Amino acid sequence: MKNTIAIIPARGGSKRIPRKNIKDFFGKPLIAYSIEVALQSGLFDKVIVSTDDQEIAQIAREYGAEVPFMRSNELSDDFTTTGDVIEDVIEKLQNKGEKFNYVCTIYATAPLLQQQYLKEGFQKLKSSNAHMTFSATSMPFPIQRTFKIMKNGRCQMFTPEYFKTRSQDLEVAYQDAGQFYWENLSIPLNDIAFGKDSIAIILPRHLVQDIDTPDDWKRVEKLYELLEADKEKKNVKS
Repeated sequence: MKNTIAIIPARGGSKRIPRKNIKDFFGKPLIAYSIEVALQSGLFDKVIVSTDDQEIAQIAREYGAEVPFMRSNELSDDFTTTGDVIEDVIEKLQNKGEKFNYVCTIYATAPLLQQQYLKEGFQKLKSSNAHMTFSATSMPFPIQRTFKIMKNGRCQMFTPEYFKTRSQDLEVAYQDAGQFYWENLSIPLNDIAFGKDSIAIILPRHLVQDIDTPDDWKRVEKLYELLEADKEKKNVKS
């Protein structure tokens, strides 16, 4: 039995940012960053891209990933979940006689992904009885102070009992960082993914950005530029 596999889901039908998974990002297709970090980490026996798109498959192979089969149309619509895609890949590999202890789902839209957090996630999973470890980050503002806008345009707090509580006295909340999800396939998941069977790997907020809109794209470009500039400074000092 092999040990670890990385699966990168990357369908071709992105609508808000057309061809997002292979859109140029500082000279490389966006998906290349996830593939390269996975390969360079040395954690995986296989790095596989699951896609329904021949161009994405070709680019994935050029950057070192495997695309042993194309994803079906039934698993490539707007309603297919990531979990469905991962199960499909694992089942197909098992049918070929390939079984793995650990699977790591890595999103194709994660140019800020860092090896150290992938490795931390794997180590914490192996040394625990958790089913999952995943990337997370702290919320930038206390969720207890949030409110909604009513149909009449007026405001209503979700938890008005915290209106007078100082921000520093409120409990910190966390959110999914949308980069990676390690799973131990030998331990069942008996709760939701963000529940008692999971361990959160906390990332600094400057390394986290969803890429769903053109504004998100601009923001992640700025964050990447800052990250690269910081690396250059450290290299100069050393």
